[in-house]
Amino acid sequence: MTDDPFVTHRSLLFTVAYEMLGSAADAEDVLQETWLRWADVDRSQVREARAYLVRAVTRQSLNRLRTLARSREDYVGEWLPEPLLTSPDVAEDIELAESVSIAMLTVLETLGPVERAVFVLREVFEMPYGEIAEAIGKSPAAVRQIGRRAREHVAARRPRVRVSRAEQRAVVDRFLAALRTGTLQDLMEVLAPDVVLVADGGGRVSAVLAPVHGADVVAPMLARAQQVVDALETTTVWLNGEPAGLVAFDGVPAALSVEVADGRITRLYVVRNPEKLTRMDVLAELSR
Repeated sequence: MTDDPFVTHRSLLFTVAYEMLGSAADAEDVLQETWLRWADVDRSQVREARAYLVRAVTRQSLNRLRTLARSREDYVGEWLPEPLLTSPDVAEDIELAESVSIAMLTVLETLGPVERAVFVLREVFEMPYGEIAEAIGKSPAAVRQIGRRAREHVAARRPRVRVSRAEQRAVVDRFLAALRTGTLQDLMEVLAPDVVLVADGGGRVSAVLAPVHGADVVAPMLARAQQVVDALETTTVWLNGEPAGLVAFDGVPAALSVEVADGRITRLYVVRNPEKLTRMDVLAELSR
């Protein structure tokens, strides 16, 4: 069983599905569907199992994206990707770490399903255009055109500053310390003046329903959090290949991911939806 190509490439297949869907739960469902189909395949007719399985996962992910489109339109408040607990090793592959970051996954949400598939397969996994064309049912020429549009779309929206993981860890530590004390001045110093806070409660727990702009608004909001709970615990962790934070407000968890520039947080993503926090005690296996 351990020699089965599906098992060998499982972490790769999960990563493809996760980058396509932004949800570990949906990615696992896609892998389950792909495994059931793979079990019925005549292996003697498969030239290259890895490429075959990636194509199969891509098709299943596209089907799932189209099914999920309506539910995401009806989602209460902002929809953010499901965070994953990762090891520091993921950050050693800079391209992989950037591609699974919450910031990048949020940008990918603004692409259409086919554009997203082409971008992920080409830019992250470096698949040949011919294989991508076979996976999505388009001609290689069409795939090239779709890929160009997707690259331009992502380039206009992706974080423009890349900082070292050590710098990001230092900023996260400063932010969590300021959050624990609720000191307004400390929060103002670690937040960029034009910081944006985006929260996802999914209608299940309290969270702002729209992005909040500006340190003069975000900092007081965060300072009040320490005042209205009996216990506030913070932990620095690695989420989606980057230093990030886990925070418990009276035992209710939240995952915090950040974008950093010039030593300050420019964008803060807060996931509070409990359905998206069920994997915070298990390391995700990612590869490409």
